[in-house]
Amino acid sequence: MSILGNRVLRVEDPRFLRGEGRYLENMPLEGALAVTFVRSPFAHARIAGLDASAAEALPDVRVFTGADVDAPPFGPPPYWNINPGMARPLVAGDVVRFAGEIVAVVVSDDRTSGADAAELVMVDYDPLPVVLSAEESLAGDALLFPEIGTNVANFPEPDLEELDESLFEGCEVVVSDTFWSQRMSAAPMEPRSAAAQVDDDGRLTYWSTTQIPHTDRMILAGMLGLDPGHVRVVSQDVGGAFGAKTLEPEGVLVAWLARRLRRPVRWTETRTESMLGLLHGRAQRLEVTLGGTRDGKLLAYRLQVLADAGAYPILGAYLPNLTALMASEVYAIPKVEVKTVSVATNATPTTSIRGAGRPEAAQAMERAVDLFAAEAGIDPAELRRQNFVAKDAFPYTTPTGATYDSGDYEGALDLALRSAGYDELREEQRRRRAEEGPIELGIGLAAYAEITNGIGETEFGEVEITADGGAILRTGSFSHGQGHETTFAMIVAERLGIPVERVTVIKGDTAQVPQGAGTFGSKSTQIGGVAGRLAADAVVERAKGLVADYLEASTADVVLDLGRGSFHVAGTPEPSLAWGDLASRAAADGRLSELTVSHEFRGLPTFPFGVHVAVVEVDTETGKVELRRHVAVDDAGTLINPVVADGQVHGGIAFGVGQALYEEVVYGEDGYPLTDTFVGYAFPSAAELPSFERVEMVTPTPLNVLGVKGIGESGTVGATPAVHNAVIDALLPHGVRHVDLPCNGENVWKALQEARA
Repeated sequence: MSILGNRVLRVEDPRFLRGEGRYLENMPLEGALAVTFVRSPFAHARIAGLDASAAEALPDVRVFTGADVDAPPFGPPPYWNINPGMARPLVAGDVVRFAGEIVAVVVSDDRTSGADAAELVMVDYDPLPVVLSAEESLAGDALLFPEIGTNVANFPEPDLEELDESLFEGCEVVVSDTFWSQRMSAAPMEPRSAAAQVDDDGRLTYWSTTQIPHTDRMILAGMLGLDPGHVRVVSQDVGGAFGAKTLEPEGVLVAWLARRLRRPVRWTETRTESMLGLLHGRAQRLEVTLGGTRDGKLLAYRLQVLADAGAYPILGAYLPNLTALMASEVYAIPKVEVKTVSVATNATPTTSIRGAGRPEAAQAMERAVDLFAAEAGIDPAELRRQNFVAKDAFPYTTPTGATYDSGDYEGALDLALRSAGYDELREEQRRRRAEEGPIELGIGLAAYAEITNGIGETEFGEVEITADGGAILRTGSFSHGQGHETTFAMIVAERLGIPVERVTVIKGDTAQVPQGAGTFGSKSTQIGGVAGRLAADAVVERAKGLVADYLEASTADVVLDLGRGSFHVAGTPEPSLAWGDLASRAAADGRLSELTVSHEFRGLPTFPFGVHVAVVEVDTETGKVELRRHVAVDDAGTLINPVVADGQVHGGIAFGVGQALYEEVVYGEDGYPLTDTFVGYAFPSAAELPSFERVEMVTPTPLNVLGVKGIGESGTVGATPAVHNAVIDALLPHGVRHVDLPCNGENVWKALQEARA
């Protein structure tokens, strides 16, 4: 009987609950020097002078400036088509372009003296005009990179004026709106850490809280002029990453210093450093226009995206491409037009955080659908049902070029509405409105499809049978909270017929795992898990050959009894060889190495989908919003372990609700963040959230042998627009049609005042 689909508790959790997590900050590194970064308090300024003499007068302190660092700038890869003139120097030279940019590096014997020395580094700044608004940046009146003559990060620059004027011909109803998917912080519980040392033979070992060890090895080697084989990257337990923890200038500098000083060095950021320097996410202006017939047939959609990529555009400038790809979401709209542009501003650079371009697509479309429903006088659920891609239309290619693998959008809607008691909720809403009390009830829907493993990557898996009959899985995927040690062990154990606890999962160390893509974009199980599954299958076939030799039978006649975990000849249960017996005999014969097989699997993109229903109460006198219920149907294909899936969806919903109601990075007029600690940056805790109601639905993908799709970001994609729609639904009787994200008390109150005026 297969163990897949069983609710197996996560095997990694006991060590976390006992305080035995292997976090980098707690790792001993004898004789390590402390690194402290001197950061600019100005968002945009010319560095007129820098005096480090007072700092270097302290015992055992050294200071490095941009002139000392001989590594190249930190820029995006060419295939992202981002202007190469906007690459970021590891340490600012003549100009700083965001508050928190590194202007000097202090190395000391300990952190305390490093902090003291950093205070003594005197930097003379000549302030320059600060560009915080993406609209202002696009206008180009003040340039962050005067030498290239533009703030537009796209390379080449797009033609934003070339719109299809006939797009909405024949539409009886046309609605539009513009809103910001606001700038957010990933805000992981564990801040970033990095450490490095150089061995006597010149080999560099770099420890980091990264999601992508093998990619970091490649980038580090390239920037430092090393052979990748001479660089080892290790990532152990990571306390949350959400897309933001990859190699950045701080990590490159730590590695550079270890080589320069021939001493171990280490750095862990403070929370304020994290809020300033850890890359932000979202920051897209979404301008939507949706047209169709009066009876609810959607005919045309236009999405215009303006992305604030921050001071040094990298991945955040590329992500509008994913927003564009997923623009039509779950709807069969014949005509779709998308225009995107990314610009530089004097803010922290942006990257992917939980969802990475796909939440913005859902936010835009789902607001447009609700606007259309209100204008046409159609129930929002019925409008969605009318326009879904049909269940029998898959594989389905959208007007923007995405080919959806499988889906049942109407089935997800029906399941969500039934689970939430949608008709009863609408009846309660009508009753409350008739009573005209100050607390309004809002019901919000969001249907979505998202893309996982979006660029069709390859992952590595290797299964080794140990001498005692257990198994080791080496995977290029990496877990920073997703539970791979359980999920991947279940996949291998199921194919080998051994207990889950007999499978050890090794990850995150480039010296132990030769290659890997890492973990981002909700792709681990659908490529890493599948690679492990295929490697396990290959090991079984190898084992059958050995068993055939030992039992003097034909390989074709040997079978594996998964229930017993033993091999025998078909039709003859005895004699048999269990894995332990087989491994012992193979080891004695010098053939144990034959029971190690590696496999690489390149997976195509898959498209998870779902429907969320959010129920909120809004106090129309104060603007306060309370999320009462949240029902989530998230279909990610086959579920390996529902416990892990529940955890991923719960975390995703919390992240999505955070954007809908609480979170936003806010800058003052001078460009310094007002949200530089958790005192000012609001995100929900368990106290602000209801118990989420997760409803399982499974539509396997035909694109891999497990039938799995990604699930790590699905909850986020569905939650934000569902809650956003619920808040505005509550306020419809008051004439409100738009509320800025986040829908906190201030923004809701402002929307009410504007409507009443």
